[in-house]
Amino acid sequence: MDWYSKLVATLKVLLPLAALALLSTLFLLSRTIDPVSTIPFADEDIRDRMESQQITGPFFSGATEAGDNLSFSAAVLTTGADNRNEANDVTAKVDLVGGTHIDLVADVARLDLRASKMNLSGNVVITTSTGFTIASDVLLANLETATLTSPGQVHAGSGFGDLTAGQMVLSGSRNNGPAQLIFTNGVKLVYDPKQTDE
Repeated sequence: MDWYSKLVATLKVLLPLAALALLSTLFLLSRTIDPVSTIPFADEDIRDRMESQQITGPFFSGATEAGDNLSFSAAVLTTGADNRNEANDVTAKVDLVGGTHIDLVADVARLDLRASKMNLSGNVVITTSTGFTIASDVLLANLETATLTSPGQVHAGSGFGDLTAGQMVLSGSRNNGPAQLIFTNGVKLVYDPKQTDE
């Protein structure tokens, strides 16, 4: 038997033994793992999830008595122990009978479904198909009448200039009439004829 055959025969025995030795050290030296400690949730997160109900990606739609269509979606909707609904990263749409379309975005919305009301807060932006872009910190929405009210200051951009006001009310269609956008409480309009010409 030459040296090559002896080497192959020796390796056939030594290599499987080395593999067994490596596997045994893996099991002998491995640490015991606590399965509870590997869950990627803090105690506070688990407690919050147990106390509140959560829906990911909720979507609601409906219509007012006047025929205006409403839709609402959010990233997450939670219902706390006090039965209060709070949604994050909110998007809403209102299609009025008169043909006006309104898009809403806000950071947070608190919904009272029994009273058909929604309070939006945090970077609230309203965009209308008539050319208005309105920014407000707080917006109160009546879902029965498709009425949007900003109790605080609003900033609005339009095709004819920029406008600021202390309050704003956007009412939906009533008695087959058009929607109304009313600014009150210290209205200031900066008229820009260049925007009208464009």
